[in-house]
Amino acid sequence: MNMISESPAPFSAQAEIFKLLSHPCRLAILTTLRSGEECVCHMEATLGYRQAYLSQQLAVLRQAGIIQDRREGWRIYYRVIRPEIYPILDAINALAGSPADAPQGHVTAATCPCPKCTSSREQA
Repeated sequence: MNMISESPAPFSAQAEIFKLLSHPCRLAILTTLRSGEECVCHMEATLGYRQAYLSQQLAVLRQAGIIQDRREGWRIYYRVIRPEIYPILDAINALAGSPADAPQGHVTAATCPCPKCTSSREQA
């Protein structure tokens, strides 16, 4: 079910978007994906959530039509396909303030096991 679609009741679609954004893990995922495509293992390392929990939240975002995934070998990469979500997140941060524990990377690229970070380390 695509949450960003026409609904018979006024404001239903808008309310669904706010429900989608009402989960801290989903907000953290979207913040992480703001800089581009990431694999689950990178999100697991940087956000500190277990892979199974991240997968559940990623499935909600994918079902809503906000993100898309692609498989490369054993890894699944996610990216935002509705970037218009970011002005909404910016407005929320302006109202509430940026969270102190915003995903800036609990794990640095030096210790993250994902292929993206591994290749960055090898190039350095």
